[in-house]
Amino acid sequence: MLAERIVCLGVNHQTAPVEIREKMAFSGDCLTPLVQIKEIPGCDECCFLSTCNRVEVLLVAEPEAATINAVRDFLFAGTGLSSAETEHYSYLRTGREAVNHVFRVASSLDSMVLGEPQILGQLKDAYRVAMDNKATGPILHRLLGKSFSVAKRIRTETSIASSAVSISYAAVQLARKILGDLTGKTVLLAGAGEMAELAAEHMLAQGVGKVVVANRTLERAISLARRFDGEAASLAELAPKLAEADILISSTGSPDLVLRREDMAPLMRQRYNRPIFLIDIAVPRDLDPGLNDLDNIYLYDIDDLQQVVEVNKGERRREAEKAERIVEEEVIKFLQWLENMELAPTITELRHRADELRQAELNRTLAALPELTPEQRKAVEKMGSALVNKLLHHPIQFLKSGDRPEDKRRNLMTLRRIFGLDNGNNGNNGNNGAGSG
Repeated sequence: MLAERIVCLGVNHQTAPVEIREKMAFSGDCLTPLVQIKEIPGCDECCFLSTCNRVEVLLVAEPEAATINAVRDFLFAGTGLSSAETEHYSYLRTGREAVNHVFRVASSLDSMVLGEPQILGQLKDAYRVAMDNKATGPILHRLLGKSFSVAKRIRTETSIASSAVSISYAAVQLARKILGDLTGKTVLLAGAGEMAELAAEHMLAQGVGKVVVANRTLERAISLARRFDGEAASLAELAPKLAEADILISSTGSPDLVLRREDMAPLMRQRYNRPIFLIDIAVPRDLDPGLNDLDNIYLYDIDDLQQVVEVNKGERRREAEKAERIVEEEVIKFLQWLENMELAPTITELRHRADELRQAELNRTLAALPELTPEQRKAVEKMGSALVNKLLHHPIQFLKSGDRPEDKRRNLMTLRRIFGLDNGNNGNNGNNGAGSG
């Protein structure tokens, strides 16, 4: 069945810690991996998604071990993990489970921060890249398009977004928990991307006194700093700027550490050991885990933010229960569409075969009755069409019946065998359509 060919293979914050995820991070690049995955034998359609909390491949493929293993090996290439470890840290979902997973991801029901809106935009971007590179076909077009409408329906019919927080806001909440009132504090943002921008907005709302933006591209740092009436710096100036900062939020996307323990030790003496709060929301991580060993340095990475997320979970989970029901309803609808799509060729073939027989018998009958008037000929033709439709009604309903995929497959094979749709004949069998007894 077509549903069984939908495959989702990936890694997220639930299956693997940040130490594993950062080894296989693709830095948000969807195009290069997509092109390589397309070449794996057995992959008919594919879409590749990479975020700070997940790396995921959505496929339409025969769920064969060789194809699945090839995709998994590609995702974990260069990590040094064994086959057993890659299976342990990844998840594989097929058929109904895969459809349910895609709808939940789009609706932010599978996110670290329940209800956060960024994942929908990231999934849309991944779909756009796949579509532009002709990696998608009719099934993924329908599945991903439907996932976007499911997400919209959930945001319309539930309040899951109203009580949700972004990763950046969760970082701010953690800063307040550690430092207390943020009024007058100096915040240093390493990286000028969307995460840094959101963090700055939330920090300003909490009354921080100064925002400093350090970025590899100084022009981008200046642009963002101007928005918040802040100060810009290059990433090379990160260490001296830390001498005055109370909070560092780092999200550079750099493949290497931007701040190491040995960089910070002399700065702490310069700061007279004044406490500093470091939040690393980058994957791979920007900040050396060894920084936590220094006195008066409080370092938290993206996995630590899960503790902040727990604060509002009660309300969000109540709304999530409504959202899960919507997802299940939409999964059923999608699978019904998929089943009809799979049955459509057989129904078309059956109707075509019946129409051929009807037309052959009609021609033979009308040839034997030349005295019929045009009105009478039309009545005979109409009767033949009505008879065919009534005779096909129950076989088609039988084709669509069955609760389980194996029942539908058995019904499909039975009907094709009864009507001879796989034996290559045209239904006449040399006897001009007459019964044999």
